[in-house]
Amino acid sequence: MFGLPGHLELLIIAGIILLLFGHRLPGVMRSLGTGIKEFKTGLHTDPDHADNDSAKENVE
Repeated sequence: MFGLPGHLELLIIAGIILLLFGHRLPGVMRSLGTGIKEFKTGLHTDPDHADNDSAKENVE
């Protein structure tokens, strides 16, 4: 009887969210994309290079 919402319910919820937050969505998506890009960049950085940078910060 009570389970996961069906397709129609999900469309209604998505429509309500779009009406309420539509003007903010481009900024949110831009921030999300920037965050994902920075995360991927962080995964590909050299760990030894990051340790050297933190050691330099501690000396200063």
